[in-house]
Amino acid sequence: MSGARGTASRDTAAQDTAAQDTAARDAGRPGGGPRTETLSERAAWAADPYADALGAGRGPLFLRRTDGWLLPLEVERWCARADAVDLEVLACCEGAVLDVGCGPGRLVAELAARGRPALGIDVSEAAVARTVRLGGQALRRSVFESLPGEGRWGTALLVDGNIGIGGDPAALLRRTAELLAPGGLLIAETVAGADVDERVDVRIVSAAHGDGTDEVTASAAGHPTRGEGGGRGTAGAPAAFPWARVGTPALLRHAARAGWRTDAQWSAGGRSFVALRNGPRRDARRDRRTSSSADPANSAAVISSQRARKPSAGRAVADR
Repeated sequence: MSGARGTASRDTAAQDTAAQDTAARDAGRPGGGPRTETLSERAAWAADPYADALGAGRGPLFLRRTDGWLLPLEVERWCARADAVDLEVLACCEGAVLDVGCGPGRLVAELAARGRPALGIDVSEAAVARTVRLGGQALRRSVFESLPGEGRWGTALLVDGNIGIGGDPAALLRRTAELLAPGGLLIAETVAGADVDERVDVRIVSAAHGDGTDEVTASAAGHPTRGEGGGRGTAGAPAAFPWARVGTPALLRHAARAGWRTDAQWSAGGRSFVALRNGPRRDARRDRRTSSSADPANSAAVISSQRARKPSAGRAVADR
């Protein structure tokens, strides 16, 4: 957050963050450790513009690319109840559901209301708190951190642009495969109507926080995104963090290289989705049964395993 810090302290903090971001990126390269989010990614969605927008239930809020192009964030839709397109996505879910970058929690809350086992994860405390208030379960945690039920989730959701998390779709697909049970389902939303495969550095900005967004007009356009992502840079400006924009053809290419199988593709309400299957082929009759209800014992184990963790920055806001 901007606060009343001096320029020197902001510059020092920005330099420290940049150095640690470089180390984090290096860890994801060949010969390094597992790919994790940079510090700026973790901080952005906890910063005041995003938290303020979730608190108000509305924007304007944008991801600003380094060339000045603005990607509008659909805060109003995310803060509303699940709509018809969302419900179509949820109807495809199997077993216990992990919503990666759950935002303010409309999908987790809808699943909970239907008695379906579900957990949201998000690096934004405001997003997690709102999810819990709606009746869902959520943890403040990155997808690249240790998570409950790894290797046992029936479905993972990467919707509202969250295939862009970390700016590396291939790494995110690998991580998601680790979280799912063999034969598990990933439902990912892609950039509608475009064969785009883009890696960009972005900042979260709003009209209320300057950075040129006071001049935003209705012609500013981009694919809306929700989920994880930067802090604040020099002189209080939001720090940039890596993001990705991926269309359906590009996602299918990434998925094929990573060993995923394509289950379905569809478009609805101006949005596009891909369903991918992890690991060995599952029995179709069993899929139909588990799409409407999960194995009670396994689902309880997946969700309840979060309660054994000691309180930390990744704790659930409320233990339901």
